[in-house]
Amino acid sequence: MKQIILFIFAGILSTGVFAQIQDGPLNIIAVFAHPDDGDSKMGGTAAMMAKMGHNVKFVSITNGDAGHHEEGGGMLAKRRTAEAQEAARQLGIAEYKVLDNHDGELLPELHIRQQVIREIRNWNADVVLGLRPNDYHPDHRYAGVLVQDVAYMVVVPNVTPDTPPLTKNPVFLYMNDRFQKPNPFSPDIVIGIDAVFEQKVRGLDAHESQMYEWLPWVGGRLDEVPESKEERFTYLMNLYTSRSSISDLQRISLDKWYGKDKAASFQFVESFEICEYGHQPSDDEIRAIFPMLNDN
Repeated sequence: MKQIILFIFAGILSTGVFAQIQDGPLNIIAVFAHPDDGDSKMGGTAAMMAKMGHNVKFVSITNGDAGHHEEGGGMLAKRRTAEAQEAARQLGIAEYKVLDNHDGELLPELHIRQQVIREIRNWNADVVLGLRPNDYHPDHRYAGVLVQDVAYMVVVPNVTPDTPPLTKNPVFLYMNDRFQKPNPFSPDIVIGIDAVFEQKVRGLDAHESQMYEWLPWVGGRLDEVPESKEERFTYLMNLYTSRSSISDLQRISLDKWYGKDKAASFQFVESFEICEYGHQPSDDEIRAIFPMLNDN
């Protein structure tokens, strides 16, 4: 009898996402390490999904209080939280939450796992996006581990019982990265974002402490950053345009989802890998989650 009940429960979890896709707006949540991580990896897709009427939320697990060469601590965290709110406004997403955990000190500890569980449950998430645990930055790696660790626990009632569990297992997706070991990223889903590329860069432009100060400094190119706001935005557009090549694997996936003629028209894309945990979507479900893939 117990096995039958578990089988029925698993069936409910596996079908819940598709039912929600058919019923109305999706609840989409991206969880990452620092304010600006999600913006660079999926800002265009987030903007497109928000325009379609879906509820999109970004969650930064740390407050970014170490990401600067001249500032730090509480004042930097406050600044970066304000930048995140402006980025949310530029992208048109519903919410951008910054959790109060220290930058550079993130570990996949139980109390932080519980924070992530609460965020996903409170958003009643249909789709969860996270980082892969392959990265140069330990915060990025452990943010990826934390999302993996909650992929099943979000439906378990006795785990973090102060927040009601989800009644469906969300689709979990990884955001793109360039790292090859121990295994390379697989671009299972590739979204053309040309129509919102400028909007994506305006979201990044909101993170002034990062785009025009910290990242240029740590990259040894601070002297290249212009002074005026208008020139800075042009600089950022040119920078992200120069980084927007489409790999052979991305091109194959782009052709699959859009058809070769439509796929050939894209200059800017964002890619996602289907996580081995959580609900495993069919191609039809992926097209339902990302309706822009039907535009070919």
